[in-house]
Amino acid sequence: MLRPTVDHWSQPMFHHMVMFRFKPETTRSQIDAITTGLATLPDQIVELASYRFGPDAAVSDGSWDYGVVADFTHEADYPVYSSHPAHIAVIAERITPVVDEIARVQFRS
Repeated sequence: MLRPTVDHWSQPMFHHMVMFRFKPETTRSQIDAITTGLATLPDQIVELASYRFGPDAAVSDGSWDYGVVADFTHEADYPVYSSHPAHIAVIAERITPVVDEIARVQFRS
């Protein structure tokens, strides 16, 4: 299901960004499972205005292995996403078992 992307220039947004570093033994299939799991979330969590994620493009040294950017029209939508059972399940079942380090930031723009 495609939803129109919110015009980020005309209205303030709330953003959530996450970066992962995988454990050395993480397999391609485990990374693909993360992508598949994250891809299910926009249809289940209507508060997501925009949702982008994927493995590092490997264009610069020192990058993290995987990134997620979630955009919300209202700051109050972030805790709905964060505590949503589908989101929690993807983290518990697909992300936590293979992640060595996580960095997070939330900001307004």
